[in-house]
Amino acid sequence: MQFKDAGLSLAHSAPVLQIKALKDDGEFEGYGSTFGGEPDSYGDVVAPGAFAESLASHKAAGTMPKLFWQHQRDEPIGKWVEAFEDEKGLFMRGRLNMDVQRAREAHSLLKNGDIDGLSIGYRIKEYKVDTETGVWTLEKLDLKEVSVVSIGANENARITSVKAFKAAHQLTDKLKAGDRLTEREFETWLKGLGFSNSEAERAARVCLKGQGEPAAADDGLAFLLALKG
Repeated sequence: MQFKDAGLSLAHSAPVLQIKALKDDGEFEGYGSTFGGEPDSYGDVVAPGAFAESLASHKAAGTMPKLFWQHQRDEPIGKWVEAFEDEKGLFMRGRLNMDVQRAREAHSLLKNGDIDGLSIGYRIKEYKVDTETGVWTLEKLDLKEVSVVSIGANENARITSVKAFKAAHQLTDKLKAGDRLTEREFETWLKGLGFSNSEAERAARVCLKGQGEPAAADDGLAFLLALKG
């Protein structure tokens, strides 16, 4: 879940199934994201305070994140009227535009429990990556929109590729410095270069000769040159 822009950094979280207080006039509220806990389906954990700067910027500019249907920028379905962080996460209160057909459809689906998700669209400004677990801790986010969604949709692969690209860049710097990579880091590096999960795992085993030894920079680069023929 997308609107890829410069920097390959716009993504969205997994749906947080906590829409509540739906009213007949289209007003509703819920959590667009929750803090801490187990990583979501994309391997992310959002840190408390991640939205603070962005929300302050919106307030200063007199703006709010957009309210879209399924992250589609050409399908606004209302507006957010309140957004703040509490101890649980990003709390949102919005109002569907009942003069818009898609908003009326969303209202009906929400009312009947056919969909019940909110999902955020944001730019990553600060983050940490645990290369051993693959978990991303998102520390500062520029909040662009919060959508009503059914499922996390088609952006999974793209989000994965964006994250892998960034992680690979960090690991490339590590290789250039002459440091060794663990097997997990080497797999992450290959994925960032466009290898599929299975290809990266197989390549790591071949390169490391199944011995569980870390890959040296020269070994990794030589392996890629060999693959290119």
